[in-house]
Amino acid sequence: MTTILAVRLNDSVVVAGDGQVTLNNTVIKHQAKKVRKIYNDKIIVGFAGATADALNLSERLEAKLERYNGNLTRSAVELARDWRTDKYLRRLEAIMIAVDDTRVYLISGNGDVIEPDEAVLGIGSGGVAAQAAATALMRHTSMDARAVAEAAMKIAGSLCVYTNDALVIESL
Repeated sequence: MTTILAVRLNDSVVVAGDGQVTLNNTVIKHQAKKVRKIYNDKIIVGFAGATADALNLSERLEAKLERYNGNLTRSAVELARDWRTDKYLRRLEAIMIAVDDTRVYLISGNGDVIEPDEAVLGIGSGGVAAQAAATALMRHTSMDARAVAEAAMKIAGSLCVYTNDALVIESL
């Protein structure tokens, strides 16, 4: 359970993630890092789900990026195809957001590589609340991408018990 939010606004893209790690109904850790830069700091990934599974997928995405010279679209599609068809990978329980300077993708084990219509995407237990808040803030304020992400994550954290306010935010 977690909340990850990607916001693209003007010339910047931000990915924010909360730091809470839970085991059933107990908070185990408050400041986990679920968002990080990969591929020479040109791609940001954020993940929700089982941590080991998500880190495995992040490493596999980075290997695909190396293979396809940083082409996020091709790498995401290849990762999703492997994830869906490989007997071992199919058991992984995670979902991820990957962004570069032009694209925002949701990548899942169902074979999904989805680019949202609007430049905002939320995943995890508080993802819907964060995405809704970010969308409203983008439409009705003049805040920059980072401020939108921070405010939206704070709103999500006030609604979702699996989301805290110890944010990790990366930007391009």
